[in-house]
Amino acid sequence: MSIGYVAYLLLALVVFIFLSAAIRILREYQRGVVFTLGRFTGVKGPGLIILVPFVQQMVKVDLRVVVQDVPPQDVISRDNVSVKVNAVLYFRIVDAERAVIQVEDFMAATNQLAQTTLRSVLGKHELDEMLAERDKLNSDIQEILDQRTDAWGIKVSNVEIKHVDLNENMIRAIAKQAEAERLRRAKVINAEGEQQAAAKLVEAGRMLAAEPQAMQLRYFEALHDIAGERSSTVVFPLPVDLLGQFLKGQGK
Repeated sequence: MSIGYVAYLLLALVVFIFLSAAIRILREYQRGVVFTLGRFTGVKGPGLIILVPFVQQMVKVDLRVVVQDVPPQDVISRDNVSVKVNAVLYFRIVDAERAVIQVEDFMAATNQLAQTTLRSVLGKHELDEMLAERDKLNSDIQEILDQRTDAWGIKVSNVEIKHVDLNENMIRAIAKQAEAERLRRAKVINAEGEQQAAAKLVEAGRMLAAEPQAMQLRYFEALHDIAGERSSTVVFPLPVDLLGQFLKGQGK
């Protein structure tokens, strides 16, 4: 009886080992790349997967979006400014077969490709473009990465530049440039205001010349303003034409 009991126990143990090696359960976001005697035989999942032990092997692949940090890269811009730039990469696997077969480690390969692409793309632009046109640069990097990783079954959905670090000397130079630009705008606005004021004065002079009574009204209004301020100053208008005739008489 003891020998039979041991035999049944061994048989149960073998069955348990066989089932544990044959049964796999994959979640909704997982897929299994199955190899039979080393040859690719299909992609299975999600749910219950039955494998032939010691004959079939399965590699799990996660289809969720992967967020990967691209470490800071030393970039020299087109206008010869040295900066450090880091970014965030968002991608996911769309073809589990190619992600396992075509590349050894798709995570490391994608990260290294993102680093080299970040340096090459930003090196073609000036510093002002890096600071002001990040959306365009993100789109360019994402498009290049998406094209190159398509052979690996990977879809790059987004790339975001996080920081563009400058040294202190360059920060001071940018501050001086911004200050000079604001002073230039202030001078331009002041000049435009003077030009508009002169145009309005010319227009007002033409209107007053067309209606001499208007000049008298302006004179009375000026006297009213002076009287309202309780000032002892009295203004008497003297036509310029009269002064011209007087000076001519003195010359004769």
